Amino acid sequence: MTDERINQRIAEACGWTQVNAEHRSGRAPNAEYVGSEFISNYCNDLNAMHEAEKVMTKAQWEDFVQHLANDWSSVSDAWKDVCHATARQRAEAFLRTLGKWHQSGDVTEMVEEVQK
Repeated sequence: MTDERINQRIAEACGWTQVNAEHRSGRAPNAEYVGSEFISNYCNDLNAMHEAEKVMTKAQWEDFVQHLANDWSSVSDAWKDVCHATARQRAEAFLRTLGKWHQSGDVTEMVEEVQK
């Protein structure tokens, strides 16, 4: 999935409406401003992911940690993976946790994913 698509899906999961991935804009939740605002670049900004993660429930946090802690042999290894996860890794784990990680099957998108 492209970074733009990931950013769009995270913004929507956080309550943004009228999200336009191409222009990275949308209507913020509970915004007084009527026009569009820029959505965060969740794939490259740990602070933005920190804010997005606040929408998860306690049960979702357990799933989130499991998505980040791949192939670990001890609890300390798992927490190291979680603590050192990049914004992109957190973004993917966030969408997987919420059931919003779907590969579209679009050939262009799949090629871009493989090239990363």
